[in-house]
Amino acid sequence: MSNAVTITHMSEDQSYHEENFPTKVLNAEVLKELWSKTYNTAGKPDWSHILPYYDDNIYFRDSIQAIHGINEFRAMTERLANRSKDLKMNIVNAIMHENIAFIEWEMTIKFKKNPSSVLYGSSRLTISKEGKITEQRDYYDLWGDIFDNIPRFGKAYRRFMIKKFG
Repeated sequence: MSNAVTITHMSEDQSYHEENFPTKVLNAEVLKELWSKTYNTAGKPDWSHILPYYDDNIYFRDSIQAIHGINEFRAMTERLANRSKDLKMNIVNAIMHENIAFIEWEMTIKFKKNPSSVLYGSSRLTISKEGKITEQRDYYDLWGDIFDNIPRFGKAYRRFMIKKFG
């Protein structure tokens, strides 16, 4: 059984020209390539090449928010690009089984006044029969990974977490 999906069309209301729409088979290697390209463009994320792969009714959820629809998703990507001074992503692993893909990543983000922080996480993607990403769920420890990089506070936070939950 194949675990790849081919993208074949776009809706007319999306603002992408046909020649800019890549027709690739979404598999683990293509996803890894797309994600790497998204976050490693001179420190500022660029989703222009990957947004055509998202369904108009995308459902996105992470530790902070739940978003419905491509317009809200696009706005979220723009907010992230605007608030981060430098953002890079290392794709550690990517696997796909049938229409579900998992991507393990390490995101290094530098906010305007803080030192760089590495967030360790993963994304689960659901791919439709038409080859569009219909759901993305990101998993990561937002506070722990950021707190680790704040002098004196990071160690106190970890001691507290181990004492209470370890």
